Amino acid sequence: MGTISENGPEIVAEHSIRYRGWRISIAASACVFLSFASLFVYTFGIFLKPLTQEFHWTREAVSAAFGFAALSVAACSPPLGFLLDRFPARQIILPSIVVFGTAFASLSLLTGHIWHLYAVFVVLGIVGNGTAHLAFSRPLSTWFEDRRGAAFAVLLAGGALGAMVLPLIAQWLIDAAGWRKAFAILGATVLLLGLPLASQVRERFPVSRADSFSTAGTSVANAVRTRIFWIILAVLFLCSISQNGAITHLSALLTDRGITAADAALAVSALGAATLGGRLFTGWLLDHCFAPRVAFCILSVAALGTLILSGARSLGTGILGAVCIGIGMGGEADITPYLLSKYFGLRSFSTLYGFSWTAYAIAAAIGPVIMGKAFDLTGSYKVLLAELALSTLVAAALMLLLPRYSNGPASEKMVAIELTGRAAEEQL
Repeated sequence: MGTISENGPEIVAEHSIRYRGWRISIAASACVFLSFASLFVYTFGIFLKPLTQEFHWTREAVSAAFGFAALSVAACSPPLGFLLDRFPARQIILPSIVVFGTAFASLSLLTGHIWHLYAVFVVLGIVGNGTAHLAFSRPLSTWFEDRRGAAFAVLLAGGALGAMVLPLIAQWLIDAAGWRKAFAILGATVLLLGLPLASQVRERFPVSRADSFSTAGTSVANAVRTRIFWIILAVLFLCSISQNGAITHLSALLTDRGITAADAALAVSALGAATLGGRLFTGWLLDHCFAPRVAFCILSVAALGTLILSGARSLGTGILGAVCIGIGMGGEADITPYLLSKYFGLRSFSTLYGFSWTAYAIAAAIGPVIMGKAFDLTGSYKVLLAELALSTLVAAALMLLLPRYSNGPASEKMVAIELTGRAAEEQL
């Protein structure tokens, strides 16, 4: 793939740093830095204790707000993906950023009624994936084939940087100005930086005249009838429960065990740094190795991290567990869109990615709530985290069941073979 230079017939390939797709990747990555998947997810745990202390809510009640947002994401991701497959991405992304930034800033006006928190979080969830990597993956995929793994790594690096930096910024703002002003400042930043950056993101060709490369692949109806698709969803579901449960309660878990709030924020930041490293390294691996095997390795590391975190009683072990979880999270985020594009092509990519987000988000709603419930009932997260470590290891093993994919753009052939085989089995 390449583009024709305005000064002559020179073709700039996607392997070149001068290729326009890389500039679009960087702009999209900066948007993801301030997105629902970064700002909302990674600062929620920082705001958890201030909200419970201010309004005397239980941790389970506040964690349920995260669940409402996740369920909203689950419900809205497939229709959002449907729109992204049919309209220019900016027409979806820009309005989503406006609503997300405004709603996040409005949390500075939060009242003591728990339904107020839930209502705002539902709004955040409705537009959430319109600001996150789901929205940017489709236009980015149209620019890359051979270096798609690396391109996804650049895109998702924005979220990892957010995980590394935003918890520290949020904690600093809370300490310096209070949680209300922290919400207002962060929401305003989304609007001031996100909108001009998102306006730079576009598809390789206008959607109305997209080339055969960006429209080739499997229909939604055929894709959802394959075991490949359901294995990917099962892995996402199991990993999401563990990851989101650990992320949202990491700060509270560590402070409960005698670690200061500032050091706990440092552990959350270390998780973000590991996520960044995991995404960049996994992106490189995906362009050189078989993706399911890569997934098995990184998810096994995440399972180990969850197990370490279950018994962490010092900053060092807390950071070690967080780093292992971050490596797994970073790699998994790269692998899901990569596998969908390789197995099913770009014809219905965003819609299928939306369905995968539904599975991820439903599990994301469950994880924080059961973590909060476990603490409220037992005063500890230890046993549940050990169980979540086992479920993550099961998810890693499931990845080894996936078949080989072609090196070029995905076609209907592989899916047709599986569907034909299933039809024959049903006749028998």
